[in-house]
Amino acid sequence: MGREVQTPEPVAIVENRDGAADMLLVCEHASNRFPETFGALGLSDDERRAHIAWDPGALGLARALSVQLDACLVHATVSRLIHDLNRPPHAQGAMPAKSEVFDVPGNAAITPQERLARTQAVYLPFHNALHAEIARRIALGRSPVIVTIHSFTPVYFGNKREVEFGVIHDADPTFALRVVEQARALTRLDTRLNEPYSAADSVTHTLRLQATPYGLDNVMLEVRNDLISHPQAENEMAHQLAPVLRAALSELQRGRHRSL
Repeated sequence: MGREVQTPEPVAIVENRDGAADMLLVCEHASNRFPETFGALGLSDDERRAHIAWDPGALGLARALSVQLDACLVHATVSRLIHDLNRPPHAQGAMPAKSEVFDVPGNAAITPQERLARTQAVYLPFHNALHAEIARRIALGRSPVIVTIHSFTPVYFGNKREVEFGVIHDADPTFALRVVEQARALTRLDTRLNEPYSAADSVTHTLRLQATPYGLDNVMLEVRNDLISHPQAENEMAHQLAPVLRAALSELQRGRHRSL
């Protein structure tokens, strides 16, 4: 059995816990922090600042949305290269030996014991904390819509991406379709459903783990990271997306009321 590893800081932070919105925001790739327990995985400073280590701009956007929507936010504090919290522990991408064109030496020969140690230190505490917030709201009769927030690169394996705002769903597309509809009505963003990723790319683990078992509406949002490259841009994007999410939630709730 692998020994349990304790990181010196929490791996999940909850902000605006008592937010009034019927939405719960999640940012799994919020941080590029590499705890001393695990080291730098053989990566340079530049590589640890690059998009392979986190989703640049995603946390700033999530925080701005949390304020504008008055929504609870749960975000990670550890790089996704230590453990990608949007992947199950057995997945190759959970602790990847290669991310896009970058080798990750510290993940190249990870043992089952090391995989277990990272799962215990990072994955389980994060998802337990998120589950606790969801269960708390359900118990209060305030079942939330789960919204995960990510960013993606303008160029991937040399290919330019024109999409600016991606809206991804898992098994149930209901809320995602409303977000797409409202984004196209209220913004000029190039908005596309299931781009640049889809559930077929195994990117909806958090939704599948945390939302689907409770029958909660959910969506994964992907914003091209050149559009949220500094704090002002993060806030401006939040000003565009907050009305989109608010209107999509209102449409969802109206539709549910009409069906009663």
